[in-house]
Amino acid sequence: MHLSDRLQELVGAPLFDPGHVWLAGAGPGHPRYLTLEVVDALFKADVIVHDALVSDAVLSLAATEDLVFVGKRGGRPSVAQENITVKLIELARAGKRVLRLKGGDPYIFGRGGEEAEALVKAGVPFRALPGMTSALAALASANIPATMRGLSRSITFATGHAAGMPGDFDWKALARTGEPIVVYMGVSTIGTIARLLIEGGRQPDTPVAVLMAASTPHERSLVATLETVEAEVARQNFAAPALIVIGRIVSMQAVLSGAEA
Repeated sequence: MHLSDRLQELVGAPLFDPGHVWLAGAGPGHPRYLTLEVVDALFKADVIVHDALVSDAVLSLAATEDLVFVGKRGGRPSVAQENITVKLIELARAGKRVLRLKGGDPYIFGRGGEEAEALVKAGVPFRALPGMTSALAALASANIPATMRGLSRSITFATGHAAGMPGDFDWKALARTGEPIVVYMGVSTIGTIARLLIEGGRQPDTPVAVLMAASTPHERSLVATLETVEAEVARQNFAAPALIVIGRIVSMQAVLSGAEA
């Protein structure tokens, strides 16, 4: 039995019909984090519209060579979101099986909801294929439990790209929960985030981990505190893509590291 046929049998996915768009999560980078459903879609797609954070290793699994790059990276020239949705609709109406491939999970800070809404308005059938969100994969790779009895009762995922700007949410209120926070897209604003959290009541010595390029050959991490993290990020030349983990769960890294298989 061909591998693609075996995958179809395992995942029980519906047929990927011409004119349909599947919004899929490619995980944090390494192919080992792909779901079987997404691998199956990589074999079936006529065209793949992918983001900057989708690794070459993942794209190498595709059966098609029709790859459309629409990456968006902070501070760099990027494809406008409106143009991406127009492209998806055009390809679907041309009878293509379109795989919209995003880093992490399409519905976790991936604008998957916006694209799904645009497809619905255009009358284009779609499916969402969940992916391993980068935060959970990065924390696991760094030996930081996302939740831990006695240390956390909840966890918050937040985007940091607009920290301190008008219209952003209330970081001080978030600080008062005392619970762990995982910040996406916050490397450039980490100083502002740390200041607002301290002003909201978090202790300056609250542990912070910065996890850069998780699951890729460029993976790096650092541990600091709210008081020192901005300086450490600059000193160690950390840059996007990176996740910031704030809270007592970071202390578990020292306990768990060195003992894994």
